[in-house]
Amino acid sequence: MSQELKIFSGSAHPALADEIATQLGLTRSDATVTTFPDGETFVKINENIRGRDIFIVQPTCPPTNQNLMELLIMVDAARRASAERITAVIPFFGYARQDRKDQPRVPITAKLVANLLVAAGVHRVLTMDLHAGQIQGFFDIPVDHLYALPVLIRYLRQLGRDRNITVVSPDVGGMKMAHAYARALDAPLAIVAKHRVSATVVEALNVIGDVDGRDVLMVDDISESAGTLTAAAGLLRKNGAQKIYAGVSHAVLSDLGRERLAKSDIEELISTNSTPFAFGEKVVTLSVADLLAEGIRRIHQDESVTSLFDLT
Repeated sequence: MSQELKIFSGSAHPALADEIATQLGLTRSDATVTTFPDGETFVKINENIRGRDIFIVQPTCPPTNQNLMELLIMVDAARRASAERITAVIPFFGYARQDRKDQPRVPITAKLVANLLVAAGVHRVLTMDLHAGQIQGFFDIPVDHLYALPVLIRYLRQLGRDRNITVVSPDVGGMKMAHAYARALDAPLAIVAKHRVSATVVEALNVIGDVDGRDVLMVDDISESAGTLTAAAGLLRKNGAQKIYAGVSHAVLSDLGRERLAKSDIEELISTNSTPFAFGEKVVTLSVADLLAEGIRRIHQDESVTSLFDLT
């Protein structure tokens, strides 16, 4: 595509947008994003974008509804300013866990969010580690789905932590992701069976697999209250695990989560800067700006993004 590339950001994570722009040899484009006293969002794009290739970086992390609405309004502003193409860069896709009807009379909110983005005028979505890969099918526009796995694996190998390690899924639902990490590390796999008592309380019941005398890497896509990870870590320690690490794609950590991590058997929580909440005691934050920037560059130049999906 010959049109000029421009990077915009909402208020959710401008630091990540700046990193991405720097990787591309650009500066973040100018837009005013403010909130009126009554809570309404106001957006004004302060430069000419007619015929340009626009990328709006906005993870829909907490405050989720505010950040989502802000993204929709920015997209509408860009569409009405005659942008040639609008790509929503959503490193963390909020509402992704509401992807099916698992109870009577509940919504499929992930599908609703997809509909809203398309209706607002998004032509393409670039995201990372969706809670459920099938959410890509909720869109009738192209979705490029990247993975944080190579970034986390590179960190582990640089520190030599890829030896004598067992990859653990902290629940049965995370088996697919854990299997991908186990293959990449050529490591054995184990599972922790859990019972969720409430939204913030989890009981770890049993370990399936051998962790005795081995270092452990628990992997998951999202951690908020850290209940699943810390409960699993306690059980793994009782089963003879040595050093216990956790790797999550998106750390949307609350104060409760940081407190639990600090007191837990977890040595490090390794995460990415897909949201601005990946910080605290024992938290190591890795940047995915280069990964997202490469995805943006290839989309802009109409090149294949397929090799960025490689999990090995």
